[in-house]
Amino acid sequence: MSLSKINTVIQVLAAFGIMLAIYLLWQQIAMPAFTPCSISAQVNCDAVISGPLSKILGIPTPLIGLVGYVVILLAAITGKTKLIVAAATGGLVFCLSLAYIELFQLRVICPVCIMCQVIMIIVWISSIVLLKNEQRTIS
Repeated sequence: MSLSKINTVIQVLAAFGIMLAIYLLWQQIAMPAFTPCSISAQVNCDAVISGPLSKILGIPTPLIGLVGYVVILLAAITGKTKLIVAAATGGLVFCLSLAYIELFQLRVICPVCIMCQVIMIIVWISSIVLLKNEQRTIS
């Protein structure tokens, strides 16, 4: 796959991640009566966005994800591969730690959070491939 195609994939995924993060942030701030993500006690976004994972150091968790995806998108648009890798690595660590807490401590699955985490995994893998291909091109 060419560098530009990988970069485009990262941009599309980051844009989708931004939309999901905005949705979670809206859910957290507005607390609407209808929450399609809350299906049962175990499959429940509300338990995550209003529980112990709702904020980290006083910052809403979805806002942290939103900033991360924006950084990745802007880095991909401007072609800053090392920044994409750095932001995706930080995002991956962040997502995996949240997933661990969700699954093993809270025993809750947030479908939107899982989508964000899957996106970040794919972005991270794509960023590593992009970096390796870019280094091969330079050599």
